[in-house]
Amino acid sequence: MTSPDYDIVIVGGGMVGASLACALGKSGLRIAVVEAIALGDPGQPSYDDRTIALAYSSRRIFEGIGVWDSIAKRSASPIEHIHISDRGHFGFTRLHASDMGIEALGYVAETRALGAALYEVMATYPNIELICPATVVDVRILADLAELAIERDGKAQTIRTRLAVAADGGDSPLRRAVGIESNRHEYDQTAVVANVTPGHDHLNTAYERFTDTGPLALLPMPGKRCAVVWSTKKENVETILGWSDDEYLEQLQQRFGDRLGRFERVGKRVAYPLALTRVKDSVSDRIALIGNAAHTVHPVAGQGFNLGLRDVATLAQVIVDSERAGQDFGAIEVLRPYADWRKRDNQRVAAFTDGLVRVFSNDFLPLTLVRNAGLSLVNLFPAIKRSFIRRTSGLNGRLPRLARGLPL
Repeated sequence: MTSPDYDIVIVGGGMVGASLACALGKSGLRIAVVEAIALGDPGQPSYDDRTIALAYSSRRIFEGIGVWDSIAKRSASPIEHIHISDRGHFGFTRLHASDMGIEALGYVAETRALGAALYEVMATYPNIELICPATVVDVRILADLAELAIERDGKAQTIRTRLAVAADGGDSPLRRAVGIESNRHEYDQTAVVANVTPGHDHLNTAYERFTDTGPLALLPMPGKRCAVVWSTKKENVETILGWSDDEYLEQLQQRFGDRLGRFERVGKRVAYPLALTRVKDSVSDRIALIGNAAHTVHPVAGQGFNLGLRDVATLAQVIVDSERAGQDFGAIEVLRPYADWRKRDNQRVAAFTDGLVRVFSNDFLPLTLVRNAGLSLVNLFPAIKRSFIRRTSGLNGRLPRLARGLPL
């Protein structure tokens, strides 16, 4: 048997890949994180820092891997209330953390702060090595390990591992290299993301407003700012990006309304095409997929990163449990429970987000009446509301130990 250089190589050092490294930090396993982008000085926080919505279950996971305190002290604005409405129609729903007896439905964190917190914790583990900047150029699967050919500083190197984890994004090169098929459905929508300052305090309230061109979300950020995720038809993107700041704020005001007063300032606008990606399988021999390498969903309801973090919690549990049992966690038969476990959650979230987009983008009058009645029913019946909150907060279905607040 050839001796591996590492027990696990995580390809992709973004937030999902770094989270898995932190989750496995206390396992004693030899871990390498291969990241293509050089780490730079984060500098001072910027008005335009991108944000990410964290579900309540994601806080539990970060607490379990020892990262939450570092995130919270840097940037974590609680979402205590969510207001959901259908622009121009009667239906609306208000969700409150108190409905579930929890302190927040979720949190909004700046991605820069989240990344810094993860790398700070990762650096405390001597069993984790960061290989950066480096790219994987080829992979060869052998009986008892995977060989990864990487390029680092213009030099070729081969590293061997018991398990390679693809955390390298929606167009995952590692996934393609091992021949795992994926199906990508392009939405006729693009998300235009920006930060704004409203006239009124957001009071830790998130807004999801469905419009005729796509969902419009405003998320509470630390201080008085809000993060805007404006999903719009592709043909509108260049127009929105080309508006002056005053034009953008005026158009946003018309789409959103006056609940937060007059919008006073907007930062840089960035556009991201939206797609639904499904993979044929999230594992093969010596390979496991997590995060966007395994799935992408529409940003409505803020489920994407949280779905990836539940991948992390589940895979970490399968690895740790199999290692304790003396099993080879890189073997396909040992990885299969991870894939089976995650399949249902992935399908459920994909169907939920895709269904919301399709139902609320359709102006067929009978469907409009039904969907608005549905919003009103959620608002009126506590049992339905709690079920909806459990789904959006990542507390639904069979959860891994970390997502239940338990250690690995």
